[in-house]
Amino acid sequence: MPDIRAIQAELRASKLDGWLFYDHHRRDPIANHILEIAKDQMATRRWFYFIPARGEPRKLVHRIEQGMLDSLTGSKQAYSSWEELHKGIRKLLAGSKTIAMQYSPENNVPYIGLVDAGTVEFVRKLKKKVVTSADLVQKFEATWTAEQLESHLEAGRAIDRITRAAFERAAEFVRQAKPITESGLQQWMLGEFRANGIITSDPPIAAVQPNNGNPHYEPKRDGSNPIRAGDLLLLDVWGKLDRPGSVYYDITWVGYLGRRVPDAYARIFRIVREARNRAIEFVKDGVARDRKIHGWEVDRAAREVIRKAGYGKYFVHRTGHSIGQAVHGNGANMDSLETKDDRRVVPNTCFSIEPGIYLPEFGIRSEVDMYVNEREAVVTGAIQDEILTLL
Repeated sequence: MPDIRAIQAELRASKLDGWLFYDHHRRDPIANHILEIAKDQMATRRWFYFIPARGEPRKLVHRIEQGMLDSLTGSKQAYSSWEELHKGIRKLLAGSKTIAMQYSPENNVPYIGLVDAGTVEFVRKLKKKVVTSADLVQKFEATWTAEQLESHLEAGRAIDRITRAAFERAAEFVRQAKPITESGLQQWMLGEFRANGIITSDPPIAAVQPNNGNPHYEPKRDGSNPIRAGDLLLLDVWGKLDRPGSVYYDITWVGYLGRRVPDAYARIFRIVREARNRAIEFVKDGVARDRKIHGWEVDRAAREVIRKAGYGKYFVHRTGHSIGQAVHGNGANMDSLETKDDRRVVPNTCFSIEPGIYLPEFGIRSEVDMYVNEREAVVTGAIQDEILTLL
């Protein structure tokens, strides 16, 4: 059961009258996860759950699915017709003025903007001010416990070993003139995941040029490129422990199948490295000075380095994403490109820093994870300073 008292304390601290949860056909995974709604419950009718800043929560459910919210505390009313539904919402929100919902102004943060426009319109017709629940969601969805941080670090140690071993395997096959493909290396890594108790939502990426110029390249069993001498090999690897509540670790490293890295690769890596380090230092300095940091500002710090170097149009994605029990979590993303993520970076959250430059001939990305607490921000794993020479 969700900690209603903790939610109410946060509502009062945020000067909000309540948090209105609403769903239909499980369109809002955030609501279902925070409220711990059982996944096997039938959910074909609209339901509402209102947590006021003070007092007892209130439920509104359809008569043919009256048990939908029985796992939650609070008074219950039921409806059948749309007229009853409208009257029920009015009663549900009585006495409140400013209400948080999974809504994002101008859909700036689409990961939060999950309530349909019509429902927001109706709540506003009731003379209620609807505000975004983005920071509330961070508090109750994106923050980690001490145990989750330890699961991240443990997964990181295993994934770092597997990543190093994957580079070594590719190099050994090349030295022995044995065939190995991007997909073959990927499948070997998945086998190592299983052997080390690591699970993942999607398989890791192994990519040589020009495929590493595609940020979301997916090696296929049939048709992926061979890995050969002289190739630039990018490994993007993410996973978590096979335990309930564990959280992800997510990194990207690059290596060169040769003795000396070509100048073209080294030059682009240096720019990406500087952008990554600039973002890291921006976060560290902000936390140390107790300054509010927003996701878009972190992205801007990294992006400006790449723009000034003349490669702005080749940095085609955000600088980083929230990390949690899903590899893309529900906290602030480091983004001023795809969205202007104005959510604050809050304590006990983790996110990636992963700038990249993606040219038609090849691409380079360097990715680390950062964890922020009340006092400091730290990179949770190793940091790549040069392209690895693998032969």
